[in-house]
Order: sequence, then structure tokens, then C-alpha cells
Amino acid sequence: MIKVLRYTEYLYLAVAAISIYKIATLWNVDPKETYIFIFFAVVSIGMFIFRRRYRKRFEQRNKDNQQ
Repeated sequence: MIKVLRYTEYLYLAVAAISIYKIATLWNVDPKETYIFIFFAVVSIGMFIFRRRYRKRFEQRNKDNQQ
């Protein structure tokens, strides 16, 4: 289960990286279209941080319960 949580963290980072790439390529062409990618990048980075904290708390709780 924890491995799945770890993979989803990096999935959010991948979405953020793709969004940042699209922002860089579209900024000079159509700045209004980049706003949705800015939103995706910010939300993805936020979700990465949130999921990482949640996973670490989950691991710590399991570690404490086993002792």
C-alpha cells in the first residue's frame, strides 16, 4: 500500500513538470491558454506535498503500532 502512495506522489510531480513545460512553450504564443496549466502546476505541487506528509504520517503511525 505504501508503495502505491509513493508512486502517486511522483505522478503529481510528473503532471507538474508537464504543466511547467507547457507554460514555457505556450507563454509567448497564447498567454491566456497558459493559465490552466499554471493552475495544474500549482495544484499538482500542492498535492505532492500533501500526499508526502500524509504518507509519512501513515508510516509513522504503522511503525508506532507495531512496537
